[in-house]
Amino acid sequence: MTPAERASAVAFALRNCALDAMAPGRVASRSAVEYEHGLLGPSRLVASADRDGTVASGVFARTVLLAEHGWRHSGGLDELRAIHHGLFRGIRDDAGELRVDGGPGFFPASLIETGAGNIAAQLERERGLSCLDRDVYVRRVASVYDELGFLHPFAEGNAMVLRIFASRLSHDAGWDLDWGAVTRDTYERAKRAAFQGRTDAFEGVFDAIVRPVNPTRVFLIAGWDQGPAH
Repeated sequence: MTPAERASAVAFALRNCALDAMAPGRVASRSAVEYEHGLLGPSRLVASADRDGTVASGVFARTVLLAEHGWRHSGGLDELRAIHHGLFRGIRDDAGELRVDGGPGFFPASLIETGAGNIAAQLERERGLSCLDRDVYVRRVASVYDELGFLHPFAEGNAMVLRIFASRLSHDAGWDLDWGAVTRDTYERAKRAAFQGRTDAFEGVFDAIVRPVNPTRVFLIAGWDQGPAH
């Protein structure tokens, strides 16, 4: 990765944590600066961040590691599980595992695989939402995001997984998502609206962050200009 891409990965990791009200500790933050300058690799960043002993530091560093190493892009539940495993490996015992229960209002745990399969099949029929005009894409990606959010496949960490998945899906469909302008308050309002059956708030979120793709750059973005394609 280029220095600008490393900086973008760090910026996204920070934003992804902040939208879940988490912030990395001092060791992780200091090590991230060294990573951005090419003084240590992503695996050493994870090892350093783990010395903070917090979930936030661990997830932050593992997000950067995911940006560097990637994962298999299946478009279905396997991809969501791979992202979750990458984020929480060594942090949670259930990293990459589906939840097995849930309270009132949750999608039934026994039907998660079926529900995810239906969403994946629809995405495949729509060619991963590719070749859509921007306004149509915004509506469709907001709808898919809402459906996956309702599915809630994991006990914890669903939103962090979905933001990464949506960024990858968008990139492959010809768009990038710049999460830099999204605040926690805006995101939480969109979640509450979606819980009430309205996707217009998430449509507003995506309308603000969808931009033309930079095809050769890392697609985890939060307010960082990576420069022209290479």
